[in-house]
Amino acid sequence: MSKVWFVTGSSRGLGRNFVEAALSRGDSVAATARSTASLDDLVTTYGEAVLPLEMDVSNKAAVFESVRRAKEHFGRLDVVVNNAGYAQIGAIEELTEQELRDQFETNVFGAAWVIQASLPHLRAQRSGHFVQLSSVAGLIAMPLGGAYQASKWALEALNETLAGEVADFGIKVTIVEPAGFATRSGKNPDPLANGHMAEANPAYDSLRQRLAGVMGKQPAGDPAAAAQTLLKIVDSDNPPLRVLFGQGFHQMLDEVYAARLKTWADGQNLALEAHGNLAQNAETAV
Repeated sequence: MSKVWFVTGSSRGLGRNFVEAALSRGDSVAATARSTASLDDLVTTYGEAVLPLEMDVSNKAAVFESVRRAKEHFGRLDVVVNNAGYAQIGAIEELTEQELRDQFETNVFGAAWVIQASLPHLRAQRSGHFVQLSSVAGLIAMPLGGAYQASKWALEALNETLAGEVADFGIKVTIVEPAGFATRSGKNPDPLANGHMAEANPAYDSLRQRLAGVMGKQPAGDPAAAAQTLLKIVDSDNPPLRVLFGQGFHQMLDEVYAARLKTWADGQNLALEAHGNLAQNAETAV
């Protein structure tokens, strides 16, 4: 059976590739973008199978209206892809209040509005699949990416919680964590060059220079291949809660998580002391 998709951030990048892959196999897509002009060619090619919707995910009312229109137009929603987002780059000290708030308004609150707007429809039909585009940045933290990484870490928690809340309704959740993909000019995007940049404080210039030498150097993934993999995931009866798209970060993730486990293990005495149980445990042992 063909599926009905609702995809945010459909104008370019992975979102655009997800939309094209779904349409090319006969699915229907409600595709949202800040400007629907970027979707005109899809309408020309696929006709009524694509519903272009002008929407800014940070506008809650617009999100609820777009989801309503999509459900009314297609009769159901099967796959909801939270893809819209951007990267705010800057040291924590450099970020303005507005930059930090804007990052969360789009990346976190926008995703939450899409979930809240579409969940009642999926719950009523007792089926559906939420796909959340997170990032490797949702798993590790590096200097100058604090705002972006904080938003992605928040999305990881939001969607893991969601998975536990909606499982009884037959609804699935998958968090996609892409590494670098050639979404612009055939190259692996360098977030230090392509993100929204905070006003630079010279105190961090040397750090920026060091990071510039390593960022964006991993092999760039093929967005079209990522889209085909997503089709396989949404067609699965038992899709993963999390899936890493791309290569170049597995070893780093292994090292980061091993270091976290070691830190907690090494701090067991401190944990017991903080709880007030260290002396009691020592007496019990004697």
